[in-house]
Amino acid sequence: MKKLIRIIALAFVMVLVFGTVSASAAAYTTYTYSFGGQPLSSPDAYSPYKQIDSQYMDLSVPLNTPSDLYIDDLGLIYIADPSNHRIVVLDENYKFSYEIKSFTNVSGNPDSLNAAQGVAVANGKIYIADTQNSRIVVLDRETQKCVAIHNTPDADVVKEGSIYSPVALSVDNAGRMYVVSSTTIDGIISLNADGSFASFIGAQKVTYNALELFWRRFQSEEEREAAEQNVSVTYNNICIDKDGFIYVTTENIDENSQQNAIKNKDKGGDYAPVKKLNAKGNEIMRRNGFWPPSGEVAVRNQYEVGEGDVSGASKIVDVAIGPEETWSIIDQKRSRIFTYDKNGNLLHVFGDTGTQMGNLKMAGAIVYQGTSILVLDKTENAFTVYNITDYGKILLEALRLTNNRQFTEAVEYWETILQSNNNYDAAYVGIGDAHYRSGDYEKAMDNYKVASDTESYSEAFKRWRKDAVNDYLLLIIIVVVVFLVIVAKYMSFAGKVNKRVATQGGKRKFYEEFLYAHHVMFHPFDGFWDLKHEKRGSVRSATAWLAITVAAFCYNSIGKSYLFANGAPGSVVGTMMSVLVPVFLWVLANWCLTTLFEGEGSFKDIYVATCYALAPMPFLIICTTALTHVFSLSEEGFVSLIMGLAWVWFFMLLFFGTMVTHDFQMGKNIITMIATVVGMAVIMFVAILFSGLLIKMATFVSNIITELTFS
Repeated sequence: MKKLIRIIALAFVMVLVFGTVSASAAAYTTYTYSFGGQPLSSPDAYSPYKQIDSQYMDLSVPLNTPSDLYIDDLGLIYIADPSNHRIVVLDENYKFSYEIKSFTNVSGNPDSLNAAQGVAVANGKIYIADTQNSRIVVLDRETQKCVAIHNTPDADVVKEGSIYSPVALSVDNAGRMYVVSSTTIDGIISLNADGSFASFIGAQKVTYNALELFWRRFQSEEEREAAEQNVSVTYNNICIDKDGFIYVTTENIDENSQQNAIKNKDKGGDYAPVKKLNAKGNEIMRRNGFWPPSGEVAVRNQYEVGEGDVSGASKIVDVAIGPEETWSIIDQKRSRIFTYDKNGNLLHVFGDTGTQMGNLKMAGAIVYQGTSILVLDKTENAFTVYNITDYGKILLEALRLTNNRQFTEAVEYWETILQSNNNYDAAYVGIGDAHYRSGDYEKAMDNYKVASDTESYSEAFKRWRKDAVNDYLLLIIIVVVVFLVIVAKYMSFAGKVNKRVATQGGKRKFYEEFLYAHHVMFHPFDGFWDLKHEKRGSVRSATAWLAITVAAFCYNSIGKSYLFANGAPGSVVGTMMSVLVPVFLWVLANWCLTTLFEGEGSFKDIYVATCYALAPMPFLIICTTALTHVFSLSEEGFVSLIMGLAWVWFFMLLFFGTMVTHDFQMGKNIITMIATVVGMAVIMFVAILFSGLLIKMATFVSNIITELTFS
């Protein structure tokens, strides 16, 4: 039955053409390691992870608000400890190996780090962002000997007297360094392998206020310089993947702009707290998830939360690259870890602020150790290890098979995941991909629909539509021909009736008055003239057209396809009111202004003309609704075009109908229509005010009766 409906809809379109997350699951377990002080201990944490072990490790000097984590290809763990002016190095089992604090520089003189906040390892070298010394220190990994020191970049584009404060860095396979400076607003600083300046890349979008821009036109040079400047926000962390793509984070984006970008499903990433850049600094991150990767989606403001609760947008402070093209970010406000796939789909979220095992007081940095995740706790001076669970292993295997385009083999793993979490969108998408590749587009569409993946659904639908046209081409042609014949006969019949009625006298029948709308649609000037002076229409036929228009809008609200429905179907009552209220407000406001503007139309004339002006809308709205069942998202423009045509046609008829009904000139008619719109707003305001007053009076009387009853 579903297939037959879609085939008929396909035929109808050809007529028009030729004729007119839930992502929460136990993916990780936790170990917490404390350096100095007392061992951390707490009861078992609950879903999505549980306590496995807590170990105490002693350092001669405990960590003090560590800032960065890095794991090299040998498994060594590097921790930036700026308060102690050192880099702590652990082995793969989290045992202390050595620390980097002082060294002999390339000139042979003793040297030392000063509040170094960032560290990276590449090509057998250790790169340290020596923050307070405003330089990058490069050491040999095996000997810890200094092999290079790169001071403030010397280039014409670097402003004279500007402060260079490197806080994080990443290095690619060619030795190019990408440095984040906390005081640099021009983007990431790209340095060549020899430390020479290459370029700035990925500068953040600057937010301008239109009023400020206008006012600056009238300011003097001194006033402009003294005024607050609009500048790009700075980044706070960086990492680079195996393909050389750069992930950067920032916590300085305006919270309202960040949340608005999430709500509007911003694909450009202008106000995203995490970005993926190519070597030229162009934003290339895929944001195909239900919401763009930005941490928390639904957040409350400071007035909506209780004492001690977290409010506002996520504060993203670090990003890490995981296995199978996954990547994770941490929200420092909530000490929460968000993990996404290569397409920007949310895979899982875990973590919270607290003292329970697995929770963090202030997450500061994140890094992957194979399939495990290490998160640095700046307050506890420790890091927590999140080890992958069996569930997480199944998820990674499903992603591996999907990335390798082994979609059929991945189905088994996705189905296993659904047994644990039947709301897991990524699993439905994975199964949908498998059906899509095997040519079973209908099943693929069913799975994409469950996951709310409209883009994939649209692609599968286009393939299904192509097959349906090939299989039922003869039937579609027959339906097209029959429909065209019916439309031609109907238009011919309406034309003959209108021509006959124009020359005959006597009382007109309802269907004759009803069909006169077809003459009005294509001949508005003489149509509306005869409608008023020759009584070619009536209140009953006008009401019939209004009822048909209401029915068409109701059908549109509940009958659109999944791709165009934009959520749950609309309310029929609400849709009816959205048509009836504006129509009656227009008629009432226009009639009230008749005396002021010396209009000749009565209340009845205005009502009849307005309803007859609606005549083109039902057919075009029904066409639009039918089109949604045969068009994909890429063809949405055709749907919008027809809906736009319906509104333009209606407003054109309403304009000419008002002008003819009141016998106005063009200019006077324009003023009248504008005044009518204002009058509609005034009537609405008075109605709302009056209804509020009535409610208060009723409440007052009710309270008096209650007092008298119980006194």
